[in-house]
Amino acid sequence: MNFFTTELGAMLVVIFVGFLPNEVWRVLGVLFGRRIDEDSVWMQWVQAVATALLAAVVARLLLVPSGALVALPLWLRVGAVASGIGGFLAVRRSVLAGVLTAEAVLVVGAWWLGASP
Repeated sequence: MNFFTTELGAMLVVIFVGFLPNEVWRVLGVLFGRRIDEDSVWMQWVQAVATALLAAVVARLLLVPSGALVALPLWLRVGAVASGIGGFLAVRRSVLAGVLTAEAVLVVGAWWLGASP
């Protein structure tokens, strides 16, 4: 029996290949992040790029869906995005509330339309 086919081997592979390399960057980010001025031009640029990337991902999911979203009509996807923004603003700018609201609209809409997931 091969070591990597056992359950212990699989867990060790996940820890050494998936978790530890990522954790190194998190620790370095915490250590060096304390010295960064949040109001600097550099951080404003980073925030603008991050916001643009997020907007691009949402636009792609909305306009060129893949997977289970293909079965849902555009009006339902647009309604889910709008309701997610509403949930975000209604609950003191909570990202969790926005995501849960949009997801609920998608699930209920898919159920109502009879679309299979």
